[in-house]
Amino acid sequence: MTIRAIVWGENIHEKSNAIVGDLYPEGMHGAIAEGLNAAAGIEATTATLQEHEHGLSEARLAEADVLLWWGHAAHGDVADEIVERVCRHVWSGMGLIVLHSGHFAKPFKRLMGSPCNLTWREAGERERLWVTSPNHPIAAGLPPHFELEQEEMYGEPFGIPEPLETVFISWFQGGEVFRSGVTYKRGAGSVFYFRPGHETYPTYYDANVRRVLENAVRWAHDRAPRVTGVNDAPNVPVNQALEPIEARGPRLHADGEAGFK
Repeated sequence: MTIRAIVWGENIHEKSNAIVGDLYPEGMHGAIAEGLNAAAGIEATTATLQEHEHGLSEARLAEADVLLWWGHAAHGDVADEIVERVCRHVWSGMGLIVLHSGHFAKPFKRLMGSPCNLTWREAGERERLWVTSPNHPIAAGLPPHFELEQEEMYGEPFGIPEPLETVFISWFQGGEVFRSGVTYKRGAGSVFYFRPGHETYPTYYDANVRRVLENAVRWAHDRAPRVTGVNDAPNVPVNQALEPIEARGPRLHADGEAGFK
């Protein structure tokens, strides 16, 4: 079975910053999709903020197994209608992988129900990611730790709910640590937040980062059919043909002992 993934990106830094444009001529979303398409059994397409409905129509999300989200400069420009649509599909069973500064994206904050705030510093520091759950599917095939020579620092406290699992913890040259890979369950959907991915560094070409994203897509994919009516709260009346429990009196069992049946 082919896993269908959508890689969503703002596609702003790539157009406005020459460094980013040179690093990612097809956009960060394009580089991420390229890495996923090199993996067996994954078919990744892209969508951007500038497209109609941000490239996330109802029909397209209904066909997607996993959505990857990178945002930074234009969180506020994402239409609330699309945010609710994404959340509904996650609740129904679509996987969601939120990347780097997507911690402040509207869909992630909506699903977390918390500020998702943190401390940060842009100084091109080394990041060492420690695998804290070596048996987790997202960590499959990774060494005990791996390094990115230059990355933006994110530091604790990280204003997220207590994760279901913490798969990675980062250490930075300045001494900070950060929960860099955390999982959640929201409705029927699996959610993974992964920290690395600052736009001015070639993070999404790194082999270990690509392995994490491939593993995360496979982990977030739910083979079960989508749950329907996730926003419904139907009234289910008592079936009048059933005898209310209160009306039942004691009856004799076959062994002669009294009891309710």
